[in-house]
Amino acid sequence: MTAAPFLPYGRQSIDESDVRAVVEALGAEALTTGPGVPAFEAQFADAVGARHAVVSNSGTAALHLPLLALGIGPGDLALVASVSFIATANAARFCGADVVFADVDPASGLVTPDTLRAAVERAGRAPRVVLPVHLNGWVADPAGVAELARGWDAAVVEDACHAVGGRYDNHSVGACAHADFTAFSLHPVKTVTMGEGGVTTTSDEALAEGMRRARNHGMTRDPARFVSPEQAFGADGAPNPWYYEMQDLGFNYRATDVACALGGSQLRRLDGFVARRRQLQARYDAALADLAPHVRPVAAQPGQSPALHLYAVRIAFAGLGIPRAAAMEALRARGVGTQVHYMPIYRQPYYEGLYGRQRLPGAEAYYDSILSLPFFPAMQDEDVDRVVGALRAVLGI
Repeated sequence: MTAAPFLPYGRQSIDESDVRAVVEALGAEALTTGPGVPAFEAQFADAVGARHAVVSNSGTAALHLPLLALGIGPGDLALVASVSFIATANAARFCGADVVFADVDPASGLVTPDTLRAAVERAGRAPRVVLPVHLNGWVADPAGVAELARGWDAAVVEDACHAVGGRYDNHSVGACAHADFTAFSLHPVKTVTMGEGGVTTTSDEALAEGMRRARNHGMTRDPARFVSPEQAFGADGAPNPWYYEMQDLGFNYRATDVACALGGSQLRRLDGFVARRRQLQARYDAALADLAPHVRPVAAQPGQSPALHLYAVRIAFAGLGIPRAAAMEALRARGVGTQVHYMPIYRQPYYEGLYGRQRLPGAEAYYDSILSLPFFPAMQDEDVDRVVGALRAVLGI
């Protein structure tokens, strides 16, 4: 009898249309900084209802670029969700800003207006930027966050690296209905992928241009933006054909035309990806009902239609008398891969060295109980049943 295939917690979905798009891009004249980049940006902006989209080479870059465009720097304070991948906080540190971590709701892992206010009170000063995280694909109260940020005169950069394709209160995630920027990751395990890549959306044309300049070494080739006319223009007033200006210290965060071709092909499949993820979510929700209260899905948020990146559950490991690591190993032995998303960022040695030991109750409770189960479009309904059956056996419930 053939063993059932191993189910990782996430996996990309690549089909022949994606392969054809990449092969076509490889045959084009420009492999990078060509027409495929703005074409993909326009496609992405249309997909999420944004005015402007700026593509970069990673989700980390997609978080860093808006902070550069805002001029965040030393002496500034960034208010960051405590439960996220480290890139959310690191983007602020790249700029030299200080970070204060906000606690989260233990049932959802999301920041709330109350936890944000408490973090600012703890810091003793107002932030210049707030970075809420749309964890697992659920959205962290954009209207409530925006209202607080306005009171602090702070910008909002949504970390939506888990949330492409989602909707809340009749808004698409990424349309920047409440935020100044929304950052996405297009890593392979995300809903759509570029291989590696990121996109930042905004409604502000000047800030979009600032991000485009920052992703390319702080350079511009636009004669209308040149600030050194004696170098830029010849005696006839025409721009010198070789000329470009570095006006700021930027980075090489460019995305290639090849990666954008894959991203564009994946975006054309977005509706199908979202539909399948919602079917799998519903299947898990129903199958796990019998395992309550020992196992519960992360708390759903009202008014939202998410496109979940992760299917995360909260498990009462202590009450069941089984360490999480032992449960993960036992599940792996049954062909079920799992992961923990995430250890609170403030627990990382770098941040403990910088700010001292911290423990926030909501983040600790979420971290102690959380486990991400296999969740990707190629899964069959029977795979969900298999995962839940393995979970029941390993936990003894």
